[in-house]
Amino acid sequence: MTVVHGHCDPRFAPVREVFEKHFARGVEFGAAFAVSHEGRTVVDLWGGVADRHTGRPWERDTPALAYSCTKAVTATALLLLAERGLVDVTAPVAAYWPEFAAAGKAEVTVEHLLTHQAGLPALEEAVPVEEFEDQPAIADRLARQAPIWEPGTAHGYHAITYGFLVGEVIRRVSGKTVGEVVAAEIAGPHDLELWLGAPGDVAARAAHLSAGDRAAASDPGPNSGPDSDSGPGSGSTGEPAAASAGANVAVAGAGGDLMAAMAAAAADRDSLMNRALGNPPMSRLKGGANHPVILRAGWPALGAVTTARGLAGFYRELVAGRIVTPETLRDATRLRVSGPDRVLIVDSAFGLGYMRPALTFMTPQRGARTAFGHTGMGGFLGLGDVEHGLGLGYVMNRMSSTASGGLRAYHLAQAVYDSL
Repeated sequence: MTVVHGHCDPRFAPVREVFEKHFARGVEFGAAFAVSHEGRTVVDLWGGVADRHTGRPWERDTPALAYSCTKAVTATALLLLAERGLVDVTAPVAAYWPEFAAAGKAEVTVEHLLTHQAGLPALEEAVPVEEFEDQPAIADRLARQAPIWEPGTAHGYHAITYGFLVGEVIRRVSGKTVGEVVAAEIAGPHDLELWLGAPGDVAARAAHLSAGDRAAASDPGPNSGPDSDSGPGSGSTGEPAAASAGANVAVAGAGGDLMAAMAAAAADRDSLMNRALGNPPMSRLKGGANHPVILRAGWPALGAVTTARGLAGFYRELVAGRIVTPETLRDATRLRVSGPDRVLIVDSAFGLGYMRPALTFMTPQRGARTAFGHTGMGGFLGLGDVEHGLGLGYVMNRMSSTASGGLRAYHLAQAVYDSL
């Protein structure tokens, strides 16, 4: 029986019950969940093992690579610069990055990048492993590339390219990497356990991500057991899988035609879905996403290393208006695009870099109008809600490759909203 550590306000006791139930059912190896409500930490729980092979326990300060939860952090870094007048999100990208105007992209705006409308969801050239840590080099490849669709006419999840695109704009206007901006302007001032580019000591204690349940499209039942560890160099790292776009895609209730389309795209290695998810291929590195190169690279689309407490704290500070102004956040969370996603097939919805409730960002009914944030491949979740005063962070190491991400994060979020 896994012992759950930490504290939980009695008012939020159902949250602890759900968290403990996940371990009892065998759907977690190690995990942590934190909740801030009206500026106060009401849930800070952790348990299990950080490395299922060595048995290293999950500690209070165990961080994990949270995949696409990173995108919301990167968007926030750009919004900070926009508040200072360094960048206008309605302006063409080429105003800050002249080379980007090539191949018919002169009218692509910064907003198009933030809302996945730029038509550049996949690198069309194979990226050598040696370029993993050279973000400007990958950005230069994208600058030379023609859009797959007319920018602004459709949206499709830029699973990996989002970070190199938005990150290059940040670098051009500030002279700093996204990781440097986050450290100096967000994580440092607000004392958050959140890194884009993990230092050696942080990488050393990071959770070892492992493959998990591949069978069910909903929460695994009590008899579900762990699959073999095929390594987390999958999904947005090379393995075709319908749920691998860094989004906790829910398929419950989806039509048969939609499911068939998703299955076909997942099975086709040349589909836009798999082209967007598999290049650069982390799977070429031993251990995939566990490789030190990935942990220290600080990819602005999927490289954040954070604790649950750090991720919840990020949203706590956002909701409180202490990172960007309430007016900036209100505008950034305003729905910009929604509907069928050219990459994910199912419906997605975005503000300026933040996910809004949709099949790719499942939200309890009480937060369906007010929640924003971002999911991460395998089941990670970062969520904020200004109206309800919430900041949530969920990190784990049993990566789900089912189309629902196992619904673990959703069940925890539901327990939070039910406790209000």
